[in-house]
Amino acid sequence: MTLTSSAFTDSARIPSRYTCDGDDVNPPLSVADVPSGAKSLALIVDDPDAPAGTWVHWVVYDIPVISRIGENSVPGKQGRNNLGKLDYGGPCPPAGTHRYYFRLYALDFSPDKREGLTKKELMNVMSGHILGKAELMGVYSRR
Repeated sequence: MTLTSSAFTDSARIPSRYTCDGDDVNPPLSVADVPSGAKSLALIVDDPDAPAGTWVHWVVYDIPVISRIGENSVPGKQGRNNLGKLDYGGPCPPAGTHRYYFRLYALDFSPDKREGLTKKELMNVMSGHILGKAELMGVYSRR
């Protein structure tokens, strides 16, 4: 399974449009080679370089098996990010360059849970149901 974006390549700088310095909308994502048997997808975006520990920017689940997640879209049910919102919160590092991981999971079921799950809750629900995983990492620093 692969995850790419037309907005940035793996390990490259995320354009400011997709950050707190721009429009703060999610970038477009392309999904390929989803394992057969997948019933849904889940996406978690986080920053392991945050001063207080990993910062969760976006949690989305119950995503149909699709090949594209459009820019500024909500492809499934949204979970709660570290700001306590059901929303995409783009990169906004307080200092330095941070890494932002977009991790996509192919699941053998649809979680069919209410909106608002945290990353930890979603990871628990997905445990034992992950058929594949893809990762795209971008970096960002404020100017």
